[in-house]
Amino acid sequence: MGGRVGTRRCRRMANVTFPTKQFEKEIGKLDEKMQNKIAMFGTPLEKFDDNEIEIEVFPNRPDLLSYHGFKRSFLAFLEKKTGLKEYKLNKPEKDFVVNIDSSVKEVRPYTVCAIVKGLKFDDDKIKELIDIQEKLHFTIGRRRKKLAIGIYPLEKIKLPITFKALEPDKIKFIPLEMDREMTGLQILQKHPTGREYAHLLAGKARFPIFIDAEEKILSMPPIINSHLTGKVTNDTKEVFIECSGFDLNALNKCLNIITTNLSEMGGEIFQMEIREHKNKKITPNFTPDKMKISIENANSLLGVNLKEKDIEKFLTKMGYNYKKGVVEVAPWRTDVLHEVDLIEDIAIAYGYENFIPEIPKITSIGKEDKEWIVKRKIAEILTGLNILEVSNYHLTSKNDQFKKMSLPEEKFIEVEESKTDYTILRKDLTHYLLKILSENVDSEYPQRIFESGKIFRGLGRQDEIGSDLAETENLALAIAPANFTEVRQILEYLFRMLNLEIKISEPEKAPGYLIEGRVAEVKLDGKPIGFLGEVHPRILRNWKIKMPVSIFEINLENIFEKLS
Repeated sequence: MGGRVGTRRCRRMANVTFPTKQFEKEIGKLDEKMQNKIAMFGTPLEKFDDNEIEIEVFPNRPDLLSYHGFKRSFLAFLEKKTGLKEYKLNKPEKDFVVNIDSSVKEVRPYTVCAIVKGLKFDDDKIKELIDIQEKLHFTIGRRRKKLAIGIYPLEKIKLPITFKALEPDKIKFIPLEMDREMTGLQILQKHPTGREYAHLLAGKARFPIFIDAEEKILSMPPIINSHLTGKVTNDTKEVFIECSGFDLNALNKCLNIITTNLSEMGGEIFQMEIREHKNKKITPNFTPDKMKISIENANSLLGVNLKEKDIEKFLTKMGYNYKKGVVEVAPWRTDVLHEVDLIEDIAIAYGYENFIPEIPKITSIGKEDKEWIVKRKIAEILTGLNILEVSNYHLTSKNDQFKKMSLPEEKFIEVEESKTDYTILRKDLTHYLLKILSENVDSEYPQRIFESGKIFRGLGRQDEIGSDLAETENLALAIAPANFTEVRQILEYLFRMLNLEIKISEPEKAPGYLIEGRVAEVKLDGKPIGFLGEVHPRILRNWKIKMPVSIFEINLENIFEKLS
């Protein structure tokens, strides 16, 4: 699609604007009561006047990043149209097909697609469509790195579509808002959007493209559409939509958000058949996810005494269906991963203003935890050395934890029925630091990062309190480029500042992801607490890191004992 709109580039919130007249005509008068309702819905009212309303939306609710998406959910909250809204999906017609070529596997492996007919665009609707497209790029799409969206006028395209990758010099088309043909590399070097997102394709031998049955190039994702086939106008009645990227679940959610918005604008949604080798799938899919919810858990977390009829009322008020302890979740919701997320929505529907605050009946005096004092001191020392502190999830993937680190899959804790690729509790911090470095290979060097946090290990047995999980606090640091000596100096300086003495010696057995001969064991009072060394080139290749990396990871439990 053509054009770009202003988006607040904030990781925490996104601002969305609606026409005031349209809001008051289709939702209700913007009086003081309505303003309060908007705030209580979790979308603070930033400002408004006779022409425009501006609200803030948390990034976990990308389905609210457009007027029609907000309207759908807010009408349920106002109890005007409760429950999970259903949309009609038409089956694929002849040639409603997208073929995925194996050449895209290494550059942008997945795509999901749809066609929407019967649209009647005007300037406001086109602006809304461009607006949500860009906001989805910045939120779910992580600035197009995770996924990108293309929307094309169907009348300029001949089906079926092919998604493939070609060498940059073989890609030639007129990019959006340009008047001359350019190659793939020229687009990255000379087109404004190409320059902004060039890092997403930097170093790739082939670039991904969508082409139609006549081999016209529709776009080069995630960079730019074709000027001839990729610009929606007021005359456009039918559109082809594709979402391409690396996370299939996120792609499906994104496609569902876009297509349901177009349906709200009066369009008819048609599915497409996605073919990859012998595999076939149909997208979009609006089958709702089903999750169980416990009334006892809801009441315990919220401190209230709700009955089942109350649970049903509040969940339908938040756009869910509910029946006998099972909740149907909208297929465009990206934020509902756990029962707690459902309970949070119950709290919103119940109304935070209706909760009665209570002073806890305790007589203890609060003070900072001793372990946090030590961790804060460590962080102050390392940040004083111009090393950036990072924070990662406790959950990780088997691929990152084991395969990329060339470690055996053992003694790990797995999450049941995970909704994402993050299926196990992390066993170390090192792999997450390497993951961060791998995601910033095009950023300025040197890169110096550290993290302190919990790691988890399966015991294979129950301990004295009946748990089969060991949980400890670790500290890890990674520098690229760096050698063994540099990281050793930082570690020794850290312990000098803590007034502790460590011994660094040759290990009897070291992690396989470190280079033999360039690795050492760290001991405190004669007890091993971790390792430092240079990461093996094989591991760096797994992560596609081009610079030498040196790391250390140590256990903090003995340090807590010494300093507390």
